Amino acid sequence: PEDADFQLGGDSPLARHPTWKHVTCPSCLGQAVRDTDTMDTFVDSSWYFLRYCSPGYDDGPFRREDVERWMPADQYTGGVEHAILHLLYCRFITKALHDLGMVSFVEPFPKLMNQGQVIYGGASMSKSLGNVVEPMPIVERWGADSMRLIMLFAGPFEDDIDWKLIAGDPNRRPGVTSWLGRVFAAVGDAVERDSDAEEPVELVRLTQKTIKGVTEDMDRFRFNTAISKLMVLTNEMRATLDAGGAAGGAARALTLMLAPFAPFAAEELWRVDLGEASSTWVASWPSFDPAMTVEELVTMIVQVDGRLRDKLEVPAGISEQDALAAARAAEGARRALAGREVLKEIVREPKLVNFVTAG
Repeated sequence: PEDADFQLGGDSPLARHPTWKHVTCPSCLGQAVRDTDTMDTFVDSSWYFLRYCSPGYDDGPFRREDVERWMPADQYTGGVEHAILHLLYCRFITKALHDLGMVSFVEPFPKLMNQGQVIYGGASMSKSLGNVVEPMPIVERWGADSMRLIMLFAGPFEDDIDWKLIAGDPNRRPGVTSWLGRVFAAVGDAVERDSDAEEPVELVRLTQKTIKGVTEDMDRFRFNTAISKLMVLTNEMRATLDAGGAAGGAARALTLMLAPFAPFAAEELWRVDLGEASSTWVASWPSFDPAMTVEELVTMIVQVDGRLRDKLEVPAGISEQDALAAARAAEGARRALAGREVLKEIVREPKLVNFVTAG
């Protein structure tokens, strides 16, 4: 109809029309009502993120200053199927709104990350296949933190994970649950030691490297490798404590880094074991000293014409000149270069020095 009412009101313009929807059924010739829901749901979901910026705004779909403050989104995370449906509509509508001067940006989601699926026995879960798995048995038996860790540690964020392989038997103790037990034991033992005691430099250095690595992994959605680094730190804490050393600083850092992955366990460790009054969620993320994250010594390979002639332990921050001087002084290189003309020196400090000779 040409006289549809497009004003706000909740119902669609066709639903509010007094006569258009009332018709005679072509089959039974009785009274019938036309379907007035003609807008695809993908159209509705193609601009919801703009409305979220102004949820209480009644004078239009959104307030521009709100949208300019919040959009475009920093990160969009969703299934790969969204790329050809939902995101296609979102981008089209946003570009149209940009052309109308309603928004200043043309891309609503500049950064996209597709997560993998949880499958079972190599197939997507489906009621028709009878392979849908209920996660609650694991939550009830081993806890919500274990459930999270199983999911996050199973593999890269973008890869599918087969639930049958990683948690097919809910009665079997998950490996991540055993690790959480070791974390509780290590943090508890660290608290019992003298809190003012100096930690071994090896543990301090590993703690700093772990903070750096976990921070970078989380920014890149590499949650499985972040958890792996926390496991390595836990093992080093255990070894330090067993040797009679202190590990208080490592315990605090480990607990804070654990919080995004196992919030219930981290909160108990933070408040009960470490005695903090506030939550981990209001605590600052641990910082690291870049100088402490660099390897003190690394192995530098010395080659002559591509053949290994020596290996040297050198400072990780060694300069090109110092690396070349150390390689020239190496016993193996001196013997191989005796009486030969060096045509080229290839230096890739601190890992490699290769002397190319005239033959």
